[in-house]
Amino acid sequence: MKATFTIGLAADHAGYELKQKIKSYLLLKGYNVTDFGTDGSDSVDYPDYAHPLGLAISEDKIRFGVAVCGSGEGVCMTLNKYSRIRAALVWNKEVTILSRQHNNANVLCLPSRFLPEEEAISCVEAFFDTAFEGGRHEKRVKKIAPDNAQFS
Repeated sequence: MKATFTIGLAADHAGYELKQKIKSYLLLKGYNVTDFGTDGSDSVDYPDYAHPLGLAISEDKIRFGVAVCGSGEGVCMTLNKYSRIRAALVWNKEVTILSRQHNNANVLCLPSRFLPEEEAISCVEAFFDTAFEGGRHEKRVKKIAPDNAQFS
């Protein structure tokens, strides 16, 4: 799928190198990219980079995102605090495809310490090549964050 929308990227120090590889891949494929950092391998806190990505998506400035940290869990938990985000922690192509088809995920979260670069790029490719199926999955996705949901 050739996109006309912008993809947001975020990573902590553990995910920095993989984020850079993903950024290069996306740019090579012709995608627009906004990089929310980090910009190096010095120790940083993942919420400082996940929150700007989450805010940009929740304000409709960016449609999709890719977030990377050591386990993928920290960025995923942070991003899923936003009611309009469905961040999916994935570890292979098959799970990635299901996260798009069945859950309409709009942020891909990757565990840099547990996922080889080649598999991570395969996940990124699958994420942006896969559409939401809708149908029976639509009502389930709507239940994830109903309009009157209260979050703490």
